[in-house]
Amino acid sequence: MKADDGEKVQRNSPSESQSSSATPWEFEDLYPQRRGSPKKINWWRAMWGLEGREEIEKMKCERHAYWAMRNHPLVKVLIGALNSAGCEFDMSRHISCETCDNKIAGGFDPEFNQVVICQNVARRRKTVQGTLIHELIHMFDYCVNDLDFKNIRHLACTEIRAANLAHCSIMSAWVSGTAKPWHFKGKHADCVKQKALTSVMSVKKISKEEAMKVIDEVFPQCYADLEPIGRQCRRNSVEPFLVWEEAPMYGYDYHL
Repeated sequence: MKADDGEKVQRNSPSESQSSSATPWEFEDLYPQRRGSPKKINWWRAMWGLEGREEIEKMKCERHAYWAMRNHPLVKVLIGALNSAGCEFDMSRHISCETCDNKIAGGFDPEFNQVVICQNVARRRKTVQGTLIHELIHMFDYCVNDLDFKNIRHLACTEIRAANLAHCSIMSAWVSGTAKPWHFKGKHADCVKQKALTSVMSVKKISKEEAMKVIDEVFPQCYADLEPIGRQCRRNSVEPFLVWEEAPMYGYDYHL
């Protein structure tokens, strides 16, 4: 990695990025409050007395994120890998809990170089930690692999990697309908493709056929890239803890 790449986390403060940006941010409609757009009232939430609870939601979200950074093995490995690559990670700088579009649980803002956790959607600890793992993979690709979110092939690749390492398992494939208990051979890859397809289409707003064409083109290489976790981890297995035990071998260990 180039020396100046390792510095981008430190010098890209929100105020600097917002004032110097000459082009509109591509994902602005998913996180409207990031660029000063007025908050839209959700009348369904207002009817149930949930509007006006943003500070409480933010506090809970940050508490869940802090817990994940202290306890979840994959979160710790990803942060350790970022630090090892020269992209020093600071929770107060690089994680932002905020209100966003109800369709998503989080995202990665490449302009601010921040993980966004949608406090109005990701309310449970497991949802926050799953979102954090997913978005930290994007942050790792941005730091190490020169990820360009405006390049659809780059976007497809990082979404494949995040789905492969953070989401898809045999159980999740059954739940999503991409596999059956009696027919699951090769279905993990189908689950990854489906998850990546949904993500690419939500960002790029292109047709299913266009998105799948790009995903198929980059899939073999990106599906095989397991860095920095090193393996596909089954849900509720010991594998994330094995990854954590192996982390010091690669300089990826991290303690908050």
